Parts: sequence; C-alpha cells; structure tokens
Amino acid sequence: MTGVAAGALPRQARVVIIGAGFGGLCTAIKLREQGITDFVVLERESDVGGTWQVNTYPGAQCDIPALLYSFSFAPNVEWSRLYPSQPEIQTYLRDCAERFGVLPHIRFDCEVREARWDEARQRWLVDSTDGAIEAQFVVAGFGPFSAPSIPRFEGLETFGGTSFHSAHWDHGHDVTGRRVAVIGTGASAVQFIPKIQPKVAELLVFQRTPIWVSPHPDRPTGPVLRRIWRNLPGAQWASRQAIAALFESLVPVLSKHPSLTAGLERSARGHLRRQVADPVIREKLTPHYKFGCKRPTFSNAYYPALTAPNTRLVTESIDRIAPEGVVTTDGVVHEVDTIIFGTGFEVTRHPFGGRVIGRDGKTLADLWGGDPQAYLGTVVSGLPNFFIILGPNSAPYTSAVVTIEAQVHYIVDCLNRTAAQDISTIDVRPGVQRAFNEELDRALRGSVWAVGGCQSYYIADSGRIISFWPGYAAQFKRRTRRVDLADFTITSGSDHHPVRTALRNRTPTNCLEAE
Repeated sequence: MTGVAAGALPRQARVVIIGAGFGGLCTAIKLREQGITDFVVLERESDVGGTWQVNTYPGAQCDIPALLYSFSFAPNVEWSRLYPSQPEIQTYLRDCAERFGVLPHIRFDCEVREARWDEARQRWLVDSTDGAIEAQFVVAGFGPFSAPSIPRFEGLETFGGTSFHSAHWDHGHDVTGRRVAVIGTGASAVQFIPKIQPKVAELLVFQRTPIWVSPHPDRPTGPVLRRIWRNLPGAQWASRQAIAALFESLVPVLSKHPSLTAGLERSARGHLRRQVADPVIREKLTPHYKFGCKRPTFSNAYYPALTAPNTRLVTESIDRIAPEGVVTTDGVVHEVDTIIFGTGFEVTRHPFGGRVIGRDGKTLADLWGGDPQAYLGTVVSGLPNFFIILGPNSAPYTSAVVTIEAQVHYIVDCLNRTAAQDISTIDVRPGVQRAFNEELDRALRGSVWAVGGCQSYYIADSGRIISFWPGYAAQFKRRTRRVDLADFTITSGSDHHPVRTALRNRTPTNCLEAE
C-alpha cells in the first residue's frame, strides 16, 4: 500500500522529522502522545518503513528476533516467524503509522535537499523537493543504512550487462539462466545468495574478507505460540525480556573480554565444517579475526549455496570491471551478464552529512570529518536544536529499536522542557561532548572491535569505535531518561541571547554511570 501525501507542505512547523522508518515513526508517535502535533515527517520514498521499505532483495530478513525488533508500546502477536522477513516488518510499520494516527503528518516522495541553521532567526530552514519549511527543531531519522556503497572500480561504466546494489534490487531483471557476479559477502549477500543460486546458470561470489556465519535459529512461531501471546497477558513481554537478556549477555564478552568469544567461534567453525566438506573452500571461508569484530551473520543456506556445482568462490582481489565482466588482479577475466553489489552502506561518511549546515556554515560532514562523534548518540555540538536517531556510539547489543525508543524519550523531554522554560535553542557544549567521547574511547579500548584484528564500518578513519554503546541497554536508557540542561548552551526564547547555565558539581567522566 502506497502512502498519499496529506496536503501541501506547511511553511512552518515546530518539528521536522526526516525519514519514516523506525526512528521517524517512533518520534512522530511519541510527539502525538505528548500532545505535540505541530510536526511534519519528510520521507523520500513512497511509503513508510525506511530500510525495510527500500531493501526488497530476495531473502531480506531481520537478524534480530521479531519480539525485540518492534516497538515496546506496539507488540505484535501475529508475527509469523521468530525472525521476520522484510514484507512483514514493513507491514508492521505501516500498521503502526495507521494505528497511531501519524500518516497525515507524513509527506511521501519528498526528499530533503538541505537543512540549514539560520542564526538570526534561530530556526532551521529545510529545503525539500516539495518546497521549503522553517522549523525550530529537526529530528534526523535518515538511518545509518540508507546510502548504498558501491566501490569505484575502474571501468564499471563500461560493463555491458546489468549491475545494481542489493538495496536497489532490479526486480525487472530476471537472473534465471544468467551468469551472475556477486561482489561482497556481507549480511545482505548472505541472505540473497541462497535465493538466487538455484536460478542462475553460474554464480561467481567475490569475497574480500570471510565472515562468521552461525546456525540460524529462525522458525515459524506456530498457532499455539501466537494463541498464548494473544490470551496470556504478559507472555509476550516476558519472552521479549528473556531474548533481550540473552543478547545483553554479550556485553562483557564483546566490549570487555574478547577472549570469551572463543566459544562462539567454535560453534561457527563447527557450522562451517558440517556444511563445507572441501578443505580448500573451508579455509577460504574461515575468518582470521575474532568473532564479533565484523558483523556476524546467521544462515543455514549460505554455505550450501557457495558449494553448489554452479557456484565459484573467488578470493582474488578485483582489479577492474571490463565490458564483458570482472577482471581480478591475477589477470583472469570472469565473464558475467549481471553484477550485484552486496557491498554495504556509507556509514562513516553518510552523504546526508553534507546537507546539514549548522553554526558558522559548518556541515555535519565538516564537524565529523570521517570521525563521527555525538553526545549520547543524539546531539552534536554546533547543530542547535538538531537530533540524530541512531547516531554515533548508540548501537546496543539487543535491538536498534531499543536505542530508538530511548533517544525519542530524550528528544521529547527536550521539547517539553524547552517549551516549559521558554527556551529557543539548545546546543550541547563542546566540552561535554568531548568528555563523553573520551570516556567512550576508554570504555571501548579493550573491546573486540578494537583488538579483534579486522576493519569494518564499526571503526572510523581515526581508528575510533563509532558504532557501539560500551555498556548495557539499560544504562543507555538511564542516561537518556531525562535531559540535563546544564549540558547545553541555552538561548532564551524572548531575547535570543545565550543563557549561561552552570554545570553541576560533577564532570561527565563516566558515560556509563546511572543518573
């Protein structure tokens, strides 16, 4: 079902929300819940869902259980599987948008071209493909996985066949009977390779770095379990808490004691050994870094697809793309009809960073410079009244939805308190942000991402770990439970002059302390 824009774009709004994925929808729902209705959601696609509306490649599926990968305030007792597929998640989000009455606030097919802070007016000027809008606050829910990354191979434009990224799957292109090259073996490729392998004449998988693949625990929920969820109050909530506790048990393993990943590695190696008999191929598929250093995946079909008679695993580096196919550094020309990129997303240098222009004309990209930093993963010094959903160091070990709900709670508290105290702008103090990130760096110094022996999107150009929160989700929720206005430089609504708030008698030296 395609969304329909609810009238013309207003000239002004208190809040502009960018994106109608989990983050944008959660923000919109919670604003309405608090009686804040002067907001608009700008969504570049034709429906809600964010990454779950765009990524329609075969086999697209969440790698977090459905009970945890859903809003705590909107449980769904009808999940068909423990790990839902893309259409089911997108349908769930559409149902939430309808049930909580936020669809009229969404402008679909409306892409934000620029968001510029106007210091004189103390407002954000947001330019979109549907026109301009002025806002006091902006909530950026564009998401870290919304800008596909395609390597700039020499000669790509000369390729005589069809090429596309998995995030922009070409459903009009039938791969049946074709020679197909898949470049990249990340989480998306692990899901779509088994789906296309039986159809293609020949499948060439170009692997740069092997990944850890564990057995997939997915299964249908079944009518009995769904009946229990419907009829026994608290049963689904208890299941959600149990799953969360299981995932949170990885916190000390990954963030503090990477040597404890040995058991997880043994399990994954056993899975590989059972499914891949050829010792040469098995060695090529064996990671030589610690489990969790790169994003691990789950699949019971990936290894069988790689060892099928029509599949060939290529580990030589790609030199260039030729009209007839892929040329590797050993000089071999691999002739193919189709190239599919499973090469992930621009996380560290998301292109949207160049469209956000804050104080002194500095863009978000300028402020980050390839080393994203924020305070509580939510606000960035130099961008007044600007909030980021799933910003740097906000990822938990449970579900991104847990972080999103905590951040939205923090954002709504900001809006309520600024309104109550006639505050026009808040901008997190540079020193507060710096101290917070220094503590993050100390907490993550011994983590698997720092010492695990790999390169990934978890790590910035500077070598800093930029994705994960170093503690438990409950600790992140405590830190975002209430806004401390002493962390911000504040401008009053009446005179637009900075209000010098005094910091409390503490320095934020421990980002994991409970407040």
